[in-house]
Amino acid sequence: MTDVDIGGGDRLVLAVLTQYRMATTEQIHRLIAPEVRIEQTRRRLAKIRDEGLIDRITLPQAGRLRAWFPTSYGVQIASEWPELRGRRPPKTLSDPTAARLRVWHTLTVTETALLFLEDARRRGELCRPLDWLPEVYHPIGGGEAVIPDALMYYRRGPADGKGSMLRAFIEVDRATMGPERLAAKLTAYARLYHYVPATPGRHRPTIGQEPVQEEWRKRYPLFPRVLFVLDGTGPAGITTRIRALHATTADPALAAFLHGVPVVAASLVDLRNNGPSEPVWCPIRDPDRKVVWSHAQDI
Repeated sequence: MTDVDIGGGDRLVLAVLTQYRMATTEQIHRLIAPEVRIEQTRRRLAKIRDEGLIDRITLPQAGRLRAWFPTSYGVQIASEWPELRGRRPPKTLSDPTAARLRVWHTLTVTETALLFLEDARRRGELCRPLDWLPEVYHPIGGGEAVIPDALMYYRRGPADGKGSMLRAFIEVDRATMGPERLAAKLTAYARLYHYVPATPGRHRPTIGQEPVQEEWRKRYPLFPRVLFVLDGTGPAGITTRIRALHATTADPALAAFLHGVPVVAASLVDLRNNGPSEPVWCPIRDPDRKVVWSHAQDI
């Protein structure tokens, strides 16, 4: 978990925008200072923009909604901070045209983060703004990689640190790809689950020699569960996409992965209306059930 001085509001705004890539004024307000008036957040954003650290685009088709993103200078400054050290800097969105091309998916990922963060606050659990890491790169060999929309750290139980740490890969789907392409992402996650990097000149381990482990074990004590958040279509479309995910469970190549890793799916509407901690998630191995994402024994 990342320890950030919430009192450093300007710093937190830039850190959040650097990590999340993009957020609206309202989203930034909900992330960093929901207890104050939104006018204070607007003034803070204007000040940081005047300093050349962030910029914005206006989306006229959405009631002139403003979406904020870090400038190249802002990314350079924030990437030097301890709370962001070691993370891959985002591709700069300093070109407003480039920002517009990816705005809706990025804002939906940010909204998904907010639903988890706000739910944790209500429940007295721990998930802070920088515990949501978009686009974390995981190599799977051959120059390929798994890059989930986000990696989330979440401490279940009391926020005093005595609860259990959970990790989840988040895939946000806005129905911009077919159900089969969505389901194919599970094959990539299965490859990551089994991927052992090749070591030049290394042969089968001898007695007393440490065996080569899967790459993901260098980062996580347990493989993060996989959460699909579905949006951009009605209830029938959501069901179709969950059924497509379920169809992959018949593939023998995925059996070990699906046995060891909880994989669930839910609609963004259900998360917004009920909260992500509620039993709104369908296990892809048994899509007619509804479970709580954090309860592995129920999945």
